[in-house]
Amino acid sequence: MRKATCFNMISFFLVIFVDINNAQAQKYQIPEKEDKPTTAQFTGNIFKPAIIKVTDSLIEQLKVPAGFTISKFADNLGKPRILAMDSAGHIYVSDREAGSVTLLSDKNRDGVAEEKKIVAKIQQAHGLVVHQQKLFITSVTDVFVSDIKPDGTLSTPKLIIRDLPDGGQHPNRTIAIGPDNLLYVSIGSTCNACNEPNKINATMLRCNLDGTNQTVFAKGLRNTIGYAWHPQTKELWGMDHGIDWLGDDEQKEEVNLLKENGNYGWPYIFGEGKFNPANRPAGDTTYEQYLKLSTLPSLIYDAHAAPMQWAFYTGNSFPATFRNDAFIAMHGSWNRAEPKGYKLVHLEFENGKPTKFNDFLTGFLVDDNKSIFGRPVGVIMLNDGSLLVSEDLGGMVYRISKN
Repeated sequence: MRKATCFNMISFFLVIFVDINNAQAQKYQIPEKEDKPTTAQFTGNIFKPAIIKVTDSLIEQLKVPAGFTISKFADNLGKPRILAMDSAGHIYVSDREAGSVTLLSDKNRDGVAEEKKIVAKIQQAHGLVVHQQKLFITSVTDVFVSDIKPDGTLSTPKLIIRDLPDGGQHPNRTIAIGPDNLLYVSIGSTCNACNEPNKINATMLRCNLDGTNQTVFAKGLRNTIGYAWHPQTKELWGMDHGIDWLGDDEQKEEVNLLKENGNYGWPYIFGEGKFNPANRPAGDTTYEQYLKLSTLPSLIYDAHAAPMQWAFYTGNSFPATFRNDAFIAMHGSWNRAEPKGYKLVHLEFENGKPTKFNDFLTGFLVDDNKSIFGRPVGVIMLNDGSLLVSEDLGGMVYRISKN
């Protein structure tokens, strides 16, 4: 095991004399028009924990709430990302770097996958969703669908969408199928913050299950990887990745209620209605006017924590207080001095609305937060009510169950 005794850290000041606005902070001068100078100053940091190899002793020190147990479900998976499961309990995990989808089998239901088998090879395969015994798979520009055979293997993937835009900075497409029996595809922005030339970028697309009739469902979403429909209200909720280089505590990650034709502000408006210093709305539109067109987040979370897959809990093995709440994987930060994320969080809902975040799985950061052995990405609920959590640093999938 490589001993982690050092880490990378860069601190600097970023001064922007470009279009910005209002009284959101004294360090900003952001006029509504360009006939006055715009100024802003930020402190930017980079901190990337040292990477150490996962060991049994490190796994033993992972923390979950009292009454729960975490155990190894599968290992040596490369860089496992998004998880999906069919009605028969076949578990699928994508590996974008390897361009593969792997079937994990726990036939004896002992909480450990005794078989791993690659069932699809698609360049940059990432998003997965199961619907009516078909597995939908998305790469950066394409969406495929395969029939799931009785043994969990797949038919030859059929291409149903071939014209999604190139990924740029955010190529990690994710897909889901809504209560309306339509396919949703999250398209991240090509940049940190910019005026996108392609109106498809930074959106949520919606289309028929065969890929036809693609429309923009919602826009102004920088990179919404995790999203799902509330089991009771059937409303679509997601978490958007905030803009980098606005400081350690900006832009915070956003919990959004995603509605048809909604505009969520990126790249001009963020957080509780703040104006982005680096990007002015196009044409004669002012920041204040664009703010009125934008839907603000329902809840915010630590900046740069990088929310990933989202799963609502509908099982019975966890206490009833968890039912209809959400679990969200936080991949972890790099653009701040003190690391945030690197965990699984529990998002409480009351009367169908998000109210509070709680840590649920922690402990991947070690050595006084200077080293790391896991970065959570995927989360799903199994038929027995337990959770699976993937992480793409140590190549693991973990199972969290009630004692």
